[in-house]
Amino acid sequence: MTDWQHQIAMVTGANRGIGLALTEALIARQLKRVYLAGRDLQAIKDTARHLENPYTQLVPLKIDITSGLDITAASQQIPQLDLLINNAGIATGSGFVQSTSSDIALLEMATNYFGPVNLTRALLPALRQSSSAAIVNIGSIAGITNMPLLGPYSASKAALHSFTQGLRAELAKDNIFVQGVYPGPIATRLSDGYEFPKATPADVAEIILNALGQREEDVFPDVMSANWYETFKANPKQLEKEYATWLG
Repeated sequence: MTDWQHQIAMVTGANRGIGLALTEALIARQLKRVYLAGRDLQAIKDTARHLENPYTQLVPLKIDITSGLDITAASQQIPQLDLLINNAGIATGSGFVQSTSSDIALLEMATNYFGPVNLTRALLPALRQSSSAAIVNIGSIAGITNMPLLGPYSASKAALHSFTQGLRAELAKDNIFVQGVYPGPIATRLSDGYEFPKATPADVAEIILNALGQREEDVFPDVMSANWYETFKANPKQLEKEYATWLG
């Protein structure tokens, strides 16, 4: 992925947070084309207009990744793709035993897991047209060990982590690189209300794309996620207990 100027990319959830920062970082690398995907087409169009530049063609696409119709329609517009960044996601801030937990779990699993699974499968024909294709799944450190404050969210990101590993193995024969990214608290809307040191989306985006250029499979793009992962590697049970203390 070092020949950026000839690459075509798609970023889901491209109008805010890490998705917007990744889009800006791709433009800075002067990609040939970036598809900006999101649920709110007007917001995506406004973002594309704001980021208009002389080097990178920006194509807004309406994709609710929980909608099979949206995914099919988008895939029919994309004959070739070099880079798919599955970034769109939601976090509701629920545990497992509230009255609304089942509904929240269904929605978060539909968005954070089945959405990337279905979109990736739909775009595989386009990715297979590339000689240097890559897929980036934006997971979470909460998918490595469950955070009870975000129980269903953690479960959905754990499913995405497992998908990333399985996809990597299946696509190795096609020379399609698969990267998993596991951020901790980032200064975005998803982390509002959590009092942790937070990396900026711009810094995270640069780390992700630099790691992609080096073909790093697993990326922990901020201090908190890197430290928690070191704890997990040394003693998984210790990290589980640390997260559990946050319940008070």
